Amino acid sequence: MLSNNKLESKTEQLSIINQFSSSLLQITQLDELFDYVTSQVVSRLGFVDCVIYLADENSEFLEEVASMGVAHQSADYKVAQTKIPIQQGITGHVARTRQAFVSGDVSVEPMYIADSRPALSEICVPLVYEDKLLGVIDCEHPQRDYFTEGHLQILSTVAHLLSSKINQVNTLNNLTKTVEQLNQAQQLEQCLLKIANITYRSLDLEAFYDELYQIINSQLPADNFFIGLYDRYSDILEIDYLIEGKIKCNAHQRVSKSQIKHTASYYTLASGRPLLCNSREFEHHIEIGHFQMVGQSPKSWLGVPFAVNEQYQGVIVIQSYTQDKAFNHHHLSILTYISRQVSMAIDRQLSRQALEHRALHDELTGLANRYLLLERVKHAILSLDRVEDDNLHCLLYLDFDRFKSINDALGHDVGDRFLVAIVDLIKECIRRTDTFARLGGDEFAIFIENVKDKEQVALALERINEAIAKPLLIEGHKLQASSSIGVAFTGSATDNAITLLQQADAAMYEAKSRGRGQVCYFNNAMRKKLKRQADIENDLQHGILNNEFELYFQPIFSLHDPHIVSFEALVRWHHPKNGLVPPNDFIPIAEQTGQIIDLDLHLLSLAAQQLQSWRQSDQPMTRITVNVSSRHFASLDFVTYMQQLYIDYQLPNGALCLEITESGLIENLKLATKIIRGLEPLGVKLYLDDFGTGYSALGYLHQLPIHVLKLDKTFVDKLTSKENPLIDAILSLARSLDLKVVAEGIENPKQWALLKRKGCQFGQGFVVSKPLPADQAMQFLISNTDMALSI
Repeated sequence: MLSNNKLESKTEQLSIINQFSSSLLQITQLDELFDYVTSQVVSRLGFVDCVIYLADENSEFLEEVASMGVAHQSADYKVAQTKIPIQQGITGHVARTRQAFVSGDVSVEPMYIADSRPALSEICVPLVYEDKLLGVIDCEHPQRDYFTEGHLQILSTVAHLLSSKINQVNTLNNLTKTVEQLNQAQQLEQCLLKIANITYRSLDLEAFYDELYQIINSQLPADNFFIGLYDRYSDILEIDYLIEGKIKCNAHQRVSKSQIKHTASYYTLASGRPLLCNSREFEHHIEIGHFQMVGQSPKSWLGVPFAVNEQYQGVIVIQSYTQDKAFNHHHLSILTYISRQVSMAIDRQLSRQALEHRALHDELTGLANRYLLLERVKHAILSLDRVEDDNLHCLLYLDFDRFKSINDALGHDVGDRFLVAIVDLIKECIRRTDTFARLGGDEFAIFIENVKDKEQVALALERINEAIAKPLLIEGHKLQASSSIGVAFTGSATDNAITLLQQADAAMYEAKSRGRGQVCYFNNAMRKKLKRQADIENDLQHGILNNEFELYFQPIFSLHDPHIVSFEALVRWHHPKNGLVPPNDFIPIAEQTGQIIDLDLHLLSLAAQQLQSWRQSDQPMTRITVNVSSRHFASLDFVTYMQQLYIDYQLPNGALCLEITESGLIENLKLATKIIRGLEPLGVKLYLDDFGTGYSALGYLHQLPIHVLKLDKTFVDKLTSKENPLIDAILSLARSLDLKVVAEGIENPKQWALLKRKGCQFGQGFVVSKPLPADQAMQFLISNTDMALSI
């Protein structure tokens, strides 16, 4: 017994409840259960007297079924009444109101019925299961103000658990009265297990509903049955599944809120509570305005609402129009369980659809992505074999002009809104059957199936260009859209989806080269160019494996104290059939196909080998910089590769350095910075190539751990004829950030002198030397080591 007859802690309460819950699983007889509650559970609470009363079937009387206390110890201390009318006393009051009662001094309570030795404190809690009165637990104590809030909480919990167990035992006793009832229970259990199984394994809602209905119909008189899914965002109810007179009807009807708001189904949805009623009760609901009569009045109606997620809720309804098929609370319990399974199945299906949509659509615009576009193109091309008409399919490849400038100048939020606005305009110009896709960035495609002739496409292009020609106001900015469009057709089932996309892409690039807002159709000249690109793509990997690539080295020199300070490595491809292939012919293709990764790593290895070779033959030590793709700055594996090169070829710190274009680092600024920091222990310097040709890096330059800027040749070219204030601005920016500058493409002494006067430290160009093979490059370095370069 607890000290001072008081609860000491919540831990003790939990211990009592835990032990009681465990015992409930083992005790199957009610008389044993009641005795256990009074002798074991309540006694641990420090109570000296406890009686359990059960209500009769009609809830007219409360009859004692178990007791504990002084009555067992003293013949003259006993319960005044073992059968109490429900209208009398505190126990009757609790039974009627179904509310717990606590009194610290019952002598002043007019409802109190005194025993031969009256108590002073009393606590009484109801036994209720699903709104049905089962009885009460009544405890008394001779001490005034004995019972606490803690007593009330734990006794209420005991009462709740006991009520569930009483109901369970009663239900079991009722079910086992006959073999037929037992068989029904077994069948119900099997049905519920089947429902759980199909819920878990079902991938298709329609098939799930079919199986579900067959199971429901074996347990319920479900001649009329439907499942509705309500979209809170659009106020639309979609009838997912419908059975009328045991016949499956066409479902997926979409009904607006205004059409259903007066129905019993919507009333059930809105209230969030099940509704079970016979014809009289149904009509009563109509009379008080809960809903209106729609169609024939049912003899019995049962609806259960269920929640799916924030957007969707549902309702499952069965109706009976014959008197012999009425629904009861047992049916309500079954349908409630089923509604939970339906909820889970729908939620899984919606989640799967959302994942599939995200996998196949662009997040910003909601358009199809590249994968979905190609799948639809493949399917449409195959269909050309199955139709007799000479129809064509057409693919438009769109690139929005100057979008990058808008993004850089006004920010990505404005750029994104601009793209979405253009997409919305274009949607109005194409058919609903056309596939509109975002391929990435500002590149889009429109696949137009089954066109009769090219004139039909020309009209669509005209509509598109007219629609996007009007200025757009985005967050206070007046923006003008235009698009370069490539067009390609396919009319044979033997064509290839990827090839069609490549053809439209090639046509788009041709249109872009002709100026803004141009349209270009794929032709034979482009076909030959694509064929050459495809050949190069196929030969690139072979060229790496067969060591067909060679590095040439162009000196980088000091402008103030003329001498060579390092070399830039430039690649040359000795193709076995095509001879010497210039970098501009294969580097873009390697970048586009992803082969640039393997090629760069191969060239870095060649550069490291050359540095080792020069060192081993006692040649002067120098530095080599190698151009690499921005793709390397998306993985920390690149740091590991560079570290291994330095180890394998025993390179001094800073001997092998990197060049990258400014756009590459900005795509993932955080990771790129981490990679550059990872290279610092090797002394690797990072040169920012072609600086000044874009706008991106200006906003991020102070955040990037760059060491050297390379001034693009286009700025240097104009120095012979006029001043270029942008060069002064770049040099000033470099000084403020403590960066060195290498001017590319110096071809005459005047350019050298002007750059030197402006404070540029280093240069590169034909004025000193063109790119040289390794042996000539080293000889050139040696011959200019001890004397100034001749200009």
